[in-house]
Amino acid sequence: MQTFLEIFGQLPTIVTDRLILRPVRMSDAQDLFEYSSDPEVARHVLWDAHRSIHQTRAYIRYLLRQYRNAAPGTFVIAVRSSGKVIGTIGFMWVQPENRSAEVGYSLSRAYWNQGIMTEALRAVLEFGFRKLNLNRIEAQHEFDNPASGHVMRNAGMTHEGTLRQRIYNKGRYADVDLYAVLRQDFPL
Repeated sequence: MQTFLEIFGQLPTIVTDRLILRPVRMSDAQDLFEYSSDPEVARHVLWDAHRSIHQTRAYIRYLLRQYRNAAPGTFVIAVRSSGKVIGTIGFMWVQPENRSAEVGYSLSRAYWNQGIMTEALRAVLEFGFRKLNLNRIEAQHEFDNPASGHVMRNAGMTHEGTLRQRIYNKGRYADVDLYAVLRQDFPL
């Protein structure tokens, strides 16, 4: 079995019915900027809306460094039929000793409410259990972003509780809902 370092150092490509999840490339900058500059997309995540393509390129350089360092990685989400990049999904952290991880994601507003993120999340959960041999994968969303909780439930995750004022984001403390799924509960 490959180690975390080997897997994250050579992040694979995952193909689903409608999507391709793959490592980021500098040529993705314009597509990433298109949705990362939308304040509605950035509203419930820990980064601010991008104000320039230069900011997006800096983010891509950060992700490429993560790959080189074999750190927990982020996939871009591309539409299979066109190749257009419409989002990101990846691991925020991994704890090998506990075989657990957290996943996070963002998606272009033009693709909300189409089951796209549920499809991507299911694929990453399966990757986490099959390839990383994880036992537990969690995700969290701001309490006032229930659509993200809907995605997590549809992907097979269970709501475990609300963590009051868990994060400080964009000038305010925010409650977050915590979801998780265990290997034993995920259909492989």
